[in-house]
Amino acid sequence: MGLFGRKNSTATTTATREVDPALAALTGTYTIDPAHSSIGFTVRHAMVTNVRGSFAEHEGTLTLDGTDPSASAAVIDVKIASVDTGIADRDNHLRGGDFFDAEQFPLMTFRSTEAHQLGGDKYRIVGDLTIKDVTKPLAIDLEFNGSATDPYGNQRVGFEGSADILRSDWGLTWNAALETGGVVVSDKVKLTFDISAIKSA
Repeated sequence: MGLFGRKNSTATTTATREVDPALAALTGTYTIDPAHSSIGFTVRHAMVTNVRGSFAEHEGTLTLDGTDPSASAAVIDVKIASVDTGIADRDNHLRGGDFFDAEQFPLMTFRSTEAHQLGGDKYRIVGDLTIKDVTKPLAIDLEFNGSATDPYGNQRVGFEGSADILRSDWGLTWNAALETGGVVVSDKVKLTFDISAIKSA
């Protein structure tokens, strides 16, 4: 089932293409359920291992259009102060001026601008990621996990995906050299998304 389609297709138009009824039924606005969603990251530490973390507080909406999938959109806001790597001192360092400066820049935001179907249930959503005062384009590869009605009668959709970024592109440049060569924190960061969203309209 395709949720997102390529824009400006010359082969078909909204008026003439055949619409999948199951896809059309998913049309609507969905609110991300933070209790059943996760936005996280993985970064290399000391050149030998990975540190994983997540942001406990986030919110957002998905607008799905089953009759014109390219009109679908995503908006996500993440509270930087909710960062959690399991080590309090490290979390406080991440919140401080060396990294996110959460007091001055409390939110990390994503606003989609377009989306493409890669094949099957795999998609790529493109948008603007803002960290601190820097906004740059980001492409997130996603897999649609399906839809279901939960025991409370809520219609849910699920997605999971990831994106690789260079943190230095967003001004997150703090580091320290190792005696054996290399640095404490890699520039490359893997962002991960596991999203459950409830239909609200």
